[in-house]
Amino acid sequence: MKLAYREYGAGQPLIILHGLFGQSDNWNTLAKQFAEKNFRVFTLDQRNHGLSPHSDVWNYEVMADDVMEFIKDHNLQNPILLGHSMGAKTVMFFENKFPNVASKLIIADMSAREYPPHHANVLDALNAVDFSTIKTRKEAEAVMNEHISDFGTKQFLLKNIYWKENEVMDWRFNLNVISKNYDDILVAVPPYTSQTETLIIKGEKSHYVEQNDVQDFATRFPNFKLVVINGAGHWVHAEKPKEFFEVVLSFITT
Repeated sequence: MKLAYREYGAGQPLIILHGLFGQSDNWNTLAKQFAEKNFRVFTLDQRNHGLSPHSDVWNYEVMADDVMEFIKDHNLQNPILLGHSMGAKTVMFFENKFPNVASKLIIADMSAREYPPHHANVLDALNAVDFSTIKTRKEAEAVMNEHISDFGTKQFLLKNIYWKENEVMDWRFNLNVISKNYDDILVAVPPYTSQTETLIIKGEKSHYVEQNDVQDFATRFPNFKLVVINGAGHWVHAEKPKEFFEVVLSFITT
């Protein structure tokens, strides 16, 4: 699949993969900052997200294939892969399927284990928004208020609303396929060992990476480094962008 993307700067390629319900422009500010440090930065819309095509097939195997196709299409050498949440799992599946392609890996607040379902309220909120009757973001937000209390989460999701056609709104992500195939993005990464230099970033307040996960990383990625960003939750790059940038920059420039 030919993925939509944004490109910044010149230098060693750095590919950034967003999380579930995200899109490439969530990373604009950080991407520009990395580009200023002599990196050629690509922020990708993963399939069924952002401006990339929609497909009934949606799992980590095909998302890893999409990234490999992107690397080949752009003739990228020694790319650095950075992923957050779902994007981080795509990075881990990619490394298993295509070893020795990436020069470095950055896994932001995600482990390799299987997760229990934990987006029920979000999926309920999104599916409750009926765009045949709802004509404004305010109306959509009012419906979502019945399912989601967190303001930041609602605003993050509402950024995905666009005008599909004259006076008809819709979600940019493929809500139907995401709802049906949701369990496919909770799966564990197959066991493997990679010698690629790897940075694991954990938000101090997040529970996505626990001590057992760190032990698993040590087995999978013998050449890994763990950094905990104080005061950050799961959205570590958005909550502590300065600290996140400095940690990643130190890793990719040494």
